[in-house]
Amino acid sequence: MRHETIEKNMGLMIVLIVVAISFGALVEIVPLFFQKSTTTPVANLRPLNALELEGRDIYIREGCVSCHSQMVRPFRSETERYGPYSVAGESVYDHPFLWGSKRTGPDLARVGQRYSDEWHRAHLYNPRDVVPESNMPGFPWLFENKLSGNDTAAKMEALRMVGVPFTDEAIAGAKDEVRGKREIDALVAYLQQLGTVIER
Repeated sequence: MRHETIEKNMGLMIVLIVVAISFGALVEIVPLFFQKSTTTPVANLRPLNALELEGRDIYIREGCVSCHSQMVRPFRSETERYGPYSVAGESVYDHPFLWGSKRTGPDLARVGQRYSDEWHRAHLYNPRDVVPESNMPGFPWLFENKLSGNDTAAKMEALRMVGVPFTDEAIAGAKDEVRGKREIDALVAYLQQLGTVIER
């Protein structure tokens, strides 16, 4: 009889469904906050330097994460193509994390140091010059736009508040490190460090 009452009362049914889903989510998610494997940085993990941090913001701004994931899944087909599977400790300093789920283009979690800076520049200017079948758009404006560095230190201070261990020296020198550099230099610096803390 109680079951029938719940099924016929739409408002009560919605409330009970929300409670059930919330409880399930809490049971699954909350323990992850206390597991060392998800909260401890992997060996050799370091915060991004100022130029790489600006490159990451350009990566987000240009929508790269819409087509490229940054998470190698633990399947043989993935690890043979991209390298070791991703672990949570690699992303401890990422705010927001850029794992993604769409792969119009290849996963970039292990792209760091696989290609030269010149290859990345050519690829970002006109992808078909290096990958003829690519459907990725070119980003020629990155070669013209320059960074001012006016907000870099503030970004680093904000990230330090959520646990990224930026030093006072790194924050103080951030503006000078990026001022006058081209956006392409920042993006390539960001790409070249991806996945380099995990041994391949």
